Amino acid sequence: MSTNTDDHQPAEQPQPASIPPSPENNAPRSPIRSPKAVVESDHKQPVFIGLRKDDGRPTVTMKELLSALENGSTNSNDNSPSSVVSTPSRSQESKQYKEQNSVIMALIDTIISSDDVRSRQRMLKFAAKRYASAIESNPDDYDALYNWALVLQECADNVNSSANSHTKDALLEEACKKYDEATQLNPALHDAYYNWAIAIADRAKLHGRTKEAEALWKQATKSYEKAVQLNWNSPQALNNWGLALQELSAIVTAREKQTIVKTAISKFRAAIRLQFDFHRAIYNLGTVLYGLAEDTSRTGVLVIGNEISSNELYSQSAIYVAAAHALKPNYSVYTSALKLVRSMLPLPYLKVGYLTVPPVENPVAPHCDWKRFKFVLNHEGLQQIHDDEEKTNDRPAIRVDIQDIVSVKVCSDLTLPPGPSIIIDTIHGQIFLIADSWEYLDSWLDALRLVYTIFARGKTDVLAGIITG
Repeated sequence: MSTNTDDHQPAEQPQPASIPPSPENNAPRSPIRSPKAVVESDHKQPVFIGLRKDDGRPTVTMKELLSALENGSTNSNDNSPSSVVSTPSRSQESKQYKEQNSVIMALIDTIISSDDVRSRQRMLKFAAKRYASAIESNPDDYDALYNWALVLQECADNVNSSANSHTKDALLEEACKKYDEATQLNPALHDAYYNWAIAIADRAKLHGRTKEAEALWKQATKSYEKAVQLNWNSPQALNNWGLALQELSAIVTAREKQTIVKTAISKFRAAIRLQFDFHRAIYNLGTVLYGLAEDTSRTGVLVIGNEISSNELYSQSAIYVAAAHALKPNYSVYTSALKLVRSMLPLPYLKVGYLTVPPVENPVAPHCDWKRFKFVLNHEGLQQIHDDEEKTNDRPAIRVDIQDIVSVKVCSDLTLPPGPSIIIDTIHGQIFLIADSWEYLDSWLDALRLVYTIFARGKTDVLAGIITG
């Protein structure tokens, strides 16, 4: 089962399965830093990590920056906080940079572009010369280093990896070196760590399933980790971190794989909880759970909490794929994936499971009166079921309509019975639920929040069509 992010190249499949690959494979890069301009990469789904609030730097497009450079209206970082006057003591260092720059420019000259990108490549080359010149004048200009690295990444995107992977890899390697230098000068550049991780991941894809690729994927995860540490409120970085871990899990030993996969799941889940409608992370979580279900089915070894079966993992995977499709029904990759996993849902419901609840008319009942019941979740709401026939009778039953939900969250009320608990705030009051385990709590939380998010985005009809046929 393959994965989905915010870029344009198909992902390699981490394990053999028939879920279709995503049409977009990396989140877009963070903007170029400059006192005069900030540049974004030209991708189909531009969602960018913003600059630090204390930067005070405007954002423009790559086209605008390169146009400014071409017209000579952009200064060479005269007002940059990282700019200092070059001194004679740096002449040897500047000479070394000139030699390195000539090698890089020669590498850029080898790029053979199609007609539709040739003009852009000329602009990128012009920008590369300007940033190279800035570094020769002031090797401590971390802004110029960062900008140059991103330009090198853009150049690498113009290289056909199947025809000339060596050139592409060399350009990405040079970009990584520039990011390394920039972050050594300014360790607070979260944008640099984020883009650095993307460059490393792009290099890893060129090396297939080799030891070199394994080392690169590990480097990428460390860079994403650093980016998240510096800017925790970034679902894109968390999503890409999960993808890097998922790719790494396909290379390492079986013993290492279990830990890495569980960590990937936590990153996708964290991304979703920062942005409930982040359909790429939702889909990616479905893919990693599908792969885990395949492994569990093949080996018979229960991985998550030593209690979740392969059938349950398949069902959970289908929930996330269905939710991604409901949020983005026009994405063909989600449509194809849904055709494969829809039968794994507990139709005509999205989720079926057990929760421990108090009597309907007495939410503060003694612990001994709380009972474990089957619950079903569909596009309309959560419903308690009293018998095996899944039919309600005259006995009161808990029902939560999705449209009545205000919030769904983990509850830490010590007056509740022991166990991982959920509180659902509704317009009619609060409802408390106890899950069988923390793993099942996570799945219930996600399912409830996803159904509500789909309702809030006006896509309930799409979800209804999925589960009712």
